[in-house]
Amino acid sequence: MRVPELLVPASSLEVLKVAVIFGADAVYIGGEAFGLRAKAKNFSMEEMREGIVFAHERGVKVYVTANILAHNQDLEEVRTYFQELKKIGPDALIISDPGVFMIAREVCPEIEIHVSTQANNTNYGTFLFWYQQGAKRVVSARELSLEEIRQIRSRIPEDLEIETFVHGAMCISYSGRCLLSSFLAGRDANRGACTHPCRWKYALVEESRPGQYMPVYENERGTYIFNSRDLCMIDHIPDLMTAGIDSLKIEGRMKTALYVATVARTYRKAIDDWQKDPAFYEKNLPWYRDQISNCTYRQFTTGFFYGKPTEEAQIYDSNTYIKEYTYLGIVGQPDGTGAWQISQRNKFSVGETIEVMKPNGENIEVKVKSIRDEEGNFMESAPHPKQILYIDLGMELEPFDILRRKEAVPEL
Repeated sequence: MRVPELLVPASSLEVLKVAVIFGADAVYIGGEAFGLRAKAKNFSMEEMREGIVFAHERGVKVYVTANILAHNQDLEEVRTYFQELKKIGPDALIISDPGVFMIAREVCPEIEIHVSTQANNTNYGTFLFWYQQGAKRVVSARELSLEEIRQIRSRIPEDLEIETFVHGAMCISYSGRCLLSSFLAGRDANRGACTHPCRWKYALVEESRPGQYMPVYENERGTYIFNSRDLCMIDHIPDLMTAGIDSLKIEGRMKTALYVATVARTYRKAIDDWQKDPAFYEKNLPWYRDQISNCTYRQFTTGFFYGKPTEEAQIYDSNTYIKEYTYLGIVGQPDGTGAWQISQRNKFSVGETIEVMKPNGENIEVKVKSIRDEEGNFMESAPHPKQILYIDLGMELEPFDILRRKEAVPEL
């Protein structure tokens, strides 16, 4: 049986380090060009270099996305970009465009190429085609069932790897190749500038009645007809582990460190627990579900894994995320007085009860005893995002521990 890697997204150098510490076997990131998340923070070359060194020192791989559908003017810049990437040595490039693929093979043949889900990889013939071109891995289309993935595995070479999305946002368009954003907002989703119009509110207009807008779905608040639930396969680890998949991929290259830490830690523990003892995994299912619900999500679906989704996979009355925890900050180094440096993300106050989230699965409730700024001044609260602070929580912390606060969540 193949033991799949856990592949986790990172939007920044800080999030990459959190992904590594919280259980990723591999991390995928985007540079400042040629990826499909132009609105993500993305990595400069120097940040990429530092991230790759940090990951490699801990036995974790780093893949770089270059999966736009390129136009003529992109190709020479792609060549220059790959020449720069060659110097810093990522473990693979994630590519969808055949022209970009050819440039990568020419400029940096020593770097593996993984074919992006954007290439519509829905059958074993397509997998074999990319294998013959020199691809090491193909990312399966999200429209495939587990049975179809098993069939592909049985018809392709053993050394051709299959990567499959198992958690995160679902796209309304086939394999993510969306034209809505370009048509409605002039921002090309296939070149990294998606405005997510699938999350917008829509109504129906009849040609002879201009100005009369009728909800597409009977609801007084209108409808979000393209708004899919999020994919979550935490309940189905046994099926994923026995399907011949080489890499279980988490979506979310624009997510916070709290989201990445939560999802990475939960899937890491679920995978490891199942490998040790399937009965132990089954017993722990309530814990995995609870932990996954701690991060932002839209309600969950199993996507296409068990057949074509029904209308139940859509959310018609809202496009907002459910949010059970607020990300407060990430722990840095101790200052020698019992306080620890943190890079703060949201407001919290002295006397407040918060949680320390640890990579080993522990969530520890603590009270904030004191907060100091960089000049040593004591503060009652931490109101400014990205402030560097020193806090005393009455316990020993470790670098990359995540601080969070539980929020009241309205019932659905």
